[in-house]
Amino acid sequence: MQSVLTDRELLEKLADEVEVNLRRHVEEAAGWQPHDYVPWADGRNFAFLGGTDWEPDQSELGDVARVALIVSVLIADNLPSYHRELGKYLRTGHWWRWVGRWTAEENRHEILIRNYLMVSRAVDPVELERLRMAHMTTGFRRPALHLLDVLALCAFEESAAAVRHRNTAALNENPLVTAISERLAADDELQSVFFANLVAAALDLAPDQTARAIADRITDFHVPEVTLADGRNSTKVLAEAGIYDPTREPDLVFTPLLDRWNFFTRTDFGETGETARAELAHLKR
Repeated sequence: MQSVLTDRELLEKLADEVEVNLRRHVEEAAGWQPHDYVPWADGRNFAFLGGTDWEPDQSELGDVARVALIVSVLIADNLPSYHRELGKYLRTGHWWRWVGRWTAEENRHEILIRNYLMVSRAVDPVELERLRMAHMTTGFRRPALHLLDVLALCAFEESAAAVRHRNTAALNENPLVTAISERLAADDELQSVFFANLVAAALDLAPDQTARAIADRITDFHVPEVTLADGRNSTKVLAEAGIYDPTREPDLVFTPLLDRWNFFTRTDFGETGETARAELAHLKR
């Protein structure tokens, strides 16, 4: 029977792996600048500064792209909650440095999308601010999890975010929206690799324990949601638009990572790991 490691023991035993992957992540990450993607010359003042307030006919975005970017910026707006939820598990050494790096990257996403939306007048700024206030006031809190659950969940979440942004890019709404969405997707994918590599290392260290965490997080997985101004649920709207459909998560999110971890071909699982693997047998390809 495999021994069960505490979160403190896992933090210590995986610390070197975190350092290696943080260094790799920083080396591979593009040093892009959010201001480069904003058409500043198209901007003008709103009425408060003597300009013109927003009117619907000023927006040149299609409804699907507009909703997709609103959802992305509102999720990114809630970064303080996500930072807190991640940081309370990883508040030591290189783990904490990774939290800082991840937070900075996510904040850059919010800066870019919001600046683009405001300068291009793609959305009603007053409505967006009301949504931001409501979304952040509600906040976000996860149930208590163990470290391995957090790592697996983050790998899945970043992979799902990449799918959402790749599909937004595929709309070919306009060259800037495509470039912005591709840029965000690339960041999401690299972040997913970081978490996935930590899960892979954990599988070697504590196979049964990690397998159980993976199975539990897949069973309970759901993407972040926002309530839009018209009361619609973002998950339903994005699914109907083909931007992110939860019914496609097995093919687009779970199976690629399970393959990366050699989940269905490993030979080091004990009874607990084999039970977890059997629960996910429907995802084997």
